[in-house]
Amino acid sequence: MRLFAPALACMAALTMTGAAQAQDAASFYKGKTVTIIAGSASGGGVDIYARLLGRHFHKTIPGAPTIVVQNMPGAGSLAAARHLYSLAPKDGTAMAVVLSTALFDPLMAGQDLASYDPRKFIFLGNANADTSVCITRKDAPVQNYAELFDKELVVGGTGPGSALVDYPVMEKHILGVKVKLIAGYKGSNEVSLAIQRNEVQGICGLLWSSAKQQYPDMLKPESAVKILVQQDTKSLPALKAAGVPLSIDFAKTDQQKQAMEVFLQQGSISRPFFVPPGVPSDRVSTLRKAFMDVLADPELVAEANKASLDIGPQTGDDVQKLMDKLYAAPPELIAFLRKGMSAP
Repeated sequence: MRLFAPALACMAALTMTGAAQAQDAASFYKGKTVTIIAGSASGGGVDIYARLLGRHFHKTIPGAPTIVVQNMPGAGSLAAARHLYSLAPKDGTAMAVVLSTALFDPLMAGQDLASYDPRKFIFLGNANADTSVCITRKDAPVQNYAELFDKELVVGGTGPGSALVDYPVMEKHILGVKVKLIAGYKGSNEVSLAIQRNEVQGICGLLWSSAKQQYPDMLKPESAVKILVQQDTKSLPALKAAGVPLSIDFAKTDQQKQAMEVFLQQGSISRPFFVPPGVPSDRVSTLRKAFMDVLADPELVAEANKASLDIGPQTGDDVQKLMDKLYAAPPELIAFLRKGMSAP
């Protein structure tokens, strides 16, 4: 027993520390309001995931705080991300979920990281790794992606820095496809309406989870739209079976392919939830555990399944490591990407 006494004492201390942290977190969060800032307009994919977690998060955060969702669209989620970075409370009562392009904008645009460094966000986790797609009207002049090198396709987008702008711009200037972008729409729902009215012929950079919500019949023969291409490094099984190609497979040089591989890694962090720099470490641990627990909650999973929402959680540590890895990409590839992204 004397041999085991130190180990038993250590285990007891760890148990007491964990219990104390949980008690402290419960005391802090009881009666508080936690705000989830959704970096999109109402009805978009970011908003849908924010509200899904918002309806269940109180069950796994100690103290059962009130959860509210605040929409903050603008500049492809950059408005929300910058607000959280600089202005939001740093006590664990504010978090955000944004389009992943907002996390990589400084890297792709060559911006100074002094005022906004997304690597300093503290990630709670990622609700789902997603694939982006390009969807077009069936009567569009481009019937398959290969034709896009010779025929023009008019697509709708939102604001600079958003996936609906960055993805088609990247493929236009890196691959050389003939995409004409009409930007300025408020969100993906508004672009969807523009497609229905034939103001534009398609939308690119739309996450698959959002596409399933907005175009539920797109894989059916009677659908008015079709999936032109997947914008990822790997195929989704359902889309591969439907014969939808990957845009990266149309790269003609190693440089094109490697640059696209860096850019398309954004899809691995498509629903990131994070808190601002400076949140106390014990509350970070509490929120990270609560995040993984809520995504395993049977009621949340049932609601997600009913709404055809994919849940594929990644831990906060995993997201943090991927962010650091992408920001450490070879400078020559980043320079090549930046040149393409900044081209008119």
